[in-house]
Amino acid sequence: MATHVDVDVPRLWRDYKAGPSIEFRNQLVELYLPLVKYNAERIWARLPDGVDLDDLISAGVFGLLDAIEAFDLERGVKFETYCVPRIRGAMLDELRTMDWVPRLVRSKASKMEEARKSLEAALGRPPRPDEMAERLGLSLADFHKLLGEATAVSQVSLNKKWYETDSYKDVREIDILEDKKAEDPTHRLQNRDLMRLVTRGLNRNERLIIILYYYEDMTMKEIGATLDLSESRVSQMHSSIVSRLQAQLALRRPEFGN
Repeated sequence: MATHVDVDVPRLWRDYKAGPSIEFRNQLVELYLPLVKYNAERIWARLPDGVDLDDLISAGVFGLLDAIEAFDLERGVKFETYCVPRIRGAMLDELRTMDWVPRLVRSKASKMEEARKSLEAALGRPPRPDEMAERLGLSLADFHKLLGEATAVSQVSLNKKWYETDSYKDVREIDILEDKKAEDPTHRLQNRDLMRLVTRGLNRNERLIIILYYYEDMTMKEIGATLDLSESRVSQMHSSIVSRLQAQLALRRPEFGN
């Protein structure tokens, strides 16, 4: 992320932490606002029509404010790395609170469900996509597009009450939902221990490149902005690190089995 060349960022942070004020806070918000806009645009690009980009940016600003207030200068972590999860979390929370499915899509989804039930009753089996498209008077491509939009209509809150109990806590949807794709927790622990083992010989920047790229899903450009490195330099370091890690894993493969 590009910063203003006339701003002494470390001094601004020290001044804010020494004597928090609205003036210093607003300067920090202005400094990191491009980061909010960038993440908002990335999330917004994957959403259906009807979601306002400005709403996501506004939510992200609140996440940025929380990050600025809670950030600890003594931890030795770059603020950009620290604040991105809070910014994105605030945006996702905003999406959960809004009904972002357009009314037109809801209407079409309702008609599609009626057509599906009618065809299933007539055919004695679930209708094929081409049969649904013909019933709705749509091309097959338009039907698949509508089907993708309609999936948003079927979303439900996992905090919805499932049934009441005599105890102080009611059972919610999330409490009875089976996750058939759940990962074995032992595998997660093994992967974490393995990551700790193979990255033991890496320096700080090399470890961050591995963590940010594979665990935080950041691009080479984003990692470069975080570490004050060029995108090409990050890519070069990544290739070198992967080669070294592959060599280490090949030597240690018998220790971890298949």
